[in-house]
Amino acid sequence: MSIVDMRSAVDTAISWAKDRHPRTIFVRDVASLMLAVDQPNFCALHDASSLIVPDGQPLVWLGKMVGHDKIGRVAGADFVDAVCSSTSQTELTHFFYGGKPGVAEAVADNLRAKYPALKIAGTLSPPMREIEATTTFDEIQLAELATIRAAQPDFVWIGISSPKQDYWMMKAAPLIGRGVFTGVGAAFDFHAGTVKRAPAFMRNNGLEWLYRLLREPRRLWRRYLILAPRFVWLLIRTRNS
Repeated sequence: MSIVDMRSAVDTAISWAKDRHPRTIFVRDVASLMLAVDQPNFCALHDASSLIVPDGQPLVWLGKMVGHDKIGRVAGADFVDAVCSSTSQTELTHFFYGGKPGVAEAVADNLRAKYPALKIAGTLSPPMREIEATTTFDEIQLAELATIRAAQPDFVWIGISSPKQDYWMMKAAPLIGRGVFTGVGAAFDFHAGTVKRAPAFMRNNGLEWLYRLLREPRRLWRRYLILAPRFVWLLIRTRNS
C-alpha cells in the first residue's frame, strides 16, 4: 500500500499523465486485499503497479496506527472527481472504459456537466467477459484497445470490477502505450447516477461497506461478511505473532 492521501495521489497522477508513459493505479479496499492473499496471480500484479491507494477507511486507520500520519483515504469515486476537477482547465483528457451499456457515457456526461471544460477523449462499454491472469486479448478486445489508443487519452478510467479491471489494465497499458490507468469499479455507477452512494457521515466513519451491503446483499455478502472478517483475523494474528 502506498502512503498517500487524496492530494498527493491526485498530484502524482497528474504529473504522470503529463510525461505520457503508461502508469497503473490500483484502488484497494479490505476485500480486494484479501483477494490478493488468496490469489497469487492477483497478488503479483501489485508489485508491477505504479501506485496502490487506500480506498477503505480501515486501511487508513491501520496505516495511522503503525505511524503513517500522511496516509488518507483515496476512494475511487472521490479520486475520479478530484482528478477531473484538477484537470478540467487543462488540456489533459479522459477516457472511460467499463460499466453496463450506457454507463460510461453517462459518467462522461455527468462529469462534463459538473466541469464544463473537462476534455473527454472517449467512452466504451465492453461486453461482460472473464479476464484472468492467463487471458489473452481476442480480436474484439484488440479493436477496443485500438480505439482507446487512437483517442490518445491522458487518463483511462476502468470500471469493470476487481480483479478483472486490474488484470485488464496491466495487460492493456503497455499495448496502448500512454496514459494513467486506474481501476475504480463501482465509481462508474456512482457517477452515472445508477447507484446511490452512502451518505457522507457513513463514508467518513468507515461505514460505507454497511450501506452497500444493505443495498446489494446478494452480490456483496461474501465481500463484507467473509473477506473483511478474515482481514481482521489475519491482522490480529500478525500483530500477536
